[in-house]
Amino acid sequence: MKFGTLNFAVAADAPDLMAAPTKDLIESAALSEVYAAEIDPTLSDTAAFCDHYQIGMEVSANCVIVEAKRADKVWYAACIILATTRADINGVVRKYLNARKISFAPMDTATTLTAMEFGGINPIGLPDGWPILVDGAVANTERVIIGSGKRKSKLLVRGELLANIPNATVLDIAKPT
Repeated sequence: MKFGTLNFAVAADAPDLMAAPTKDLIESAALSEVYAAEIDPTLSDTAAFCDHYQIGMEVSANCVIVEAKRADKVWYAACIILATTRADINGVVRKYLNARKISFAPMDTATTLTAMEFGGINPIGLPDGWPILVDGAVANTERVIIGSGKRKSKLLVRGELLANIPNATVLDIAKPT
């Protein structure tokens, strides 16, 4: 399947292009319509990727891992937003998670806990029990590009698929522009 200048293959046929947790969930949940394409890992960051591969930022989604705290409890969640927006971490996300304090998870923590590479973290295959907040605009996007768990590739999925993965909640988490 061609998208931008990339040729995507069925992800199940390209397991080496995905982090193990992503590959495992795609297989165990028999997720269909997930496609993978290899990219130059130096172009993994969203703006450079979109420019080079001629893919609009409005169909590229970012996954950020947040660290929530209340009293002595610390937990993690993922927020999926379009690259053209910013997540309302200290407003909507903090309130939804019922956290006293919230911040972006440190890179080492995010990569260790997700078993994914920084710049490639995606919501497919995150640890059990983690809340996954999918912005409504992402859920309503016909096709969206996300990380694969590795910097060397990207996934192409239906926005609806992200809205229906385990622990996903669709919520308007993007800040108004």
